[in-house]
Amino acid sequence: MTLALSRRSPQTLHRIIKDAARAVKIARKEDPTALQKISDSSDGDPFRVLISTVLSHRTKDPTTAAASSRLFTAFPDALSLSTANVRTVARLIRPVGFYRKKAKTVKRLAKIILDEYQGVVPGEVEELLKLPSVGRKTANCVLVFGFRKPAIPVDTHVHRIFNRLGVVETKTPEETEMELVRVVDRRDWLDLNDVFVKFGQLVCRPIGPKCSACPLNDRCRYYREYYPKKIHAS
Repeated sequence: MTLALSRRSPQTLHRIIKDAARAVKIARKEDPTALQKISDSSDGDPFRVLISTVLSHRTKDPTTAAASSRLFTAFPDALSLSTANVRTVARLIRPVGFYRKKAKTVKRLAKIILDEYQGVVPGEVEELLKLPSVGRKTANCVLVFGFRKPAIPVDTHVHRIFNRLGVVETKTPEETEMELVRVVDRRDWLDLNDVFVKFGQLVCRPIGPKCSACPLNDRCRYYREYYPKKIHAS
């Protein structure tokens, strides 16, 4: 078995996910990702997870969590949000990225959920993808954090890390999702996004990754091929 193939075996990937989870265990408990925090605080309310995920686009976790908390304190469900004043919503969610546009979007989402789905967020990816501003990552986040259904949401952290490891060689998060669905054991799907978002924030950062202290560096193509060059260059 070649090294590339061994990195893609379900058993090896299971160990990678567990080792990454151990590395961020304390941080995940003390400072959970925004979606995990929303899921925990709302008993996994799919509507709140959906709206929070839309707010999280191009926005850092602490900002998303704070904005979501303010929004749901004022408008806790689809009925109340669907009739909210857009300017009030914008004020509550500011400073999330593109907050004025997102204010209109989340109100529209609430109305669609209320009118077309009787106030119940659909639990199937095909139906979720019909909603405005909902792509595969958002749909999969709703499945994982709202319904606890196995799925693999792929954001920039997940996409970057699994390409650095050499598990996948993909150009887009959508391609990464398709590959991970194919090679990752289904038992690991629920934890994957939460683990690697936090791992990407703390260890395998986009700039200045902590390669020498990374528990996965013995299985990482990036570390093997690029890190020695950086050391010599410095």
